[in-house]
Amino acid sequence: MKTITTRLRRAGLLGALLAPLLGGCATTPHASNPDDPWQGYNRAMYGFNTALDRTVLKPAAKGYDAVTPTFVRGRVSDFFSNLGDVSVTANALLQGKPQALEDFTRFLMNSTFGLAGLFDVATPLGLPKHQEDIGMTLAAWGVPQGPYVVLPLFGPSTLRNAPSPLVDGTLLNPLGYYEHPRTRWALTALKFISLRASLLPLDSTIDEAYDPYAFVRNAYLQHRRYLLERNNPKPAGPKQGQQLDSLQQELLQMQSGSSSSQ
Repeated sequence: MKTITTRLRRAGLLGALLAPLLGGCATTPHASNPDDPWQGYNRAMYGFNTALDRTVLKPAAKGYDAVTPTFVRGRVSDFFSNLGDVSVTANALLQGKPQALEDFTRFLMNSTFGLAGLFDVATPLGLPKHQEDIGMTLAAWGVPQGPYVVLPLFGPSTLRNAPSPLVDGTLLNPLGYYEHPRTRWALTALKFISLRASLLPLDSTIDEAYDPYAFVRNAYLQHRRYLLERNNPKPAGPKQGQQLDSLQQELLQMQSGSSSSQ
């Protein structure tokens, strides 16, 4: 209980730190893109995140990718993916989806027969990986998407999905409750380096874009809309269905070569 209370206090502190930033964004003149009215702040934060990535995270990811065998990288990815199923299960429950039982069963199977999640034994047995987060839960509850916003360190988001690093990545992450601080922080660093390494094939596509910021923003918003439509399907006319099919193809092309991610 003490650990949970401490984490909630930290969560409140993070929210307090972000509030002035987001509040200040409201005064930024609206850009031509209605989804991105805080573009002045977002571009500045995108530049900060990009600089940090180039000097710290990307070199670490390249080193990790160079010295770590593919088999080991796969086990690391599966381990963190399995931990993520706790958040997936919780959000499925909050949305009232029967899928939550399947997600929990998947977590139990991979945590036991998969050797603490190092191996994904559930997928071949008919328990596929799902994607659920607090942003999708809030969407299911009727909360509007809100403006696009670039979060410090965590990158692209929307106002509705902004709590995800805190809720999904911290409060619902079993790793955060591990009692040994050094091990906890080492595993957290490994998680981000592993994820960044899986995204290295996309770097050239982003760098070659005329406006990398706009490219990342549009790709993120399209991907989120695709996930929401896939996880909560609604009757759609032929035109909407064609748009989703086209988006699906674009996302598959963007994500080729990074199948070990997420």
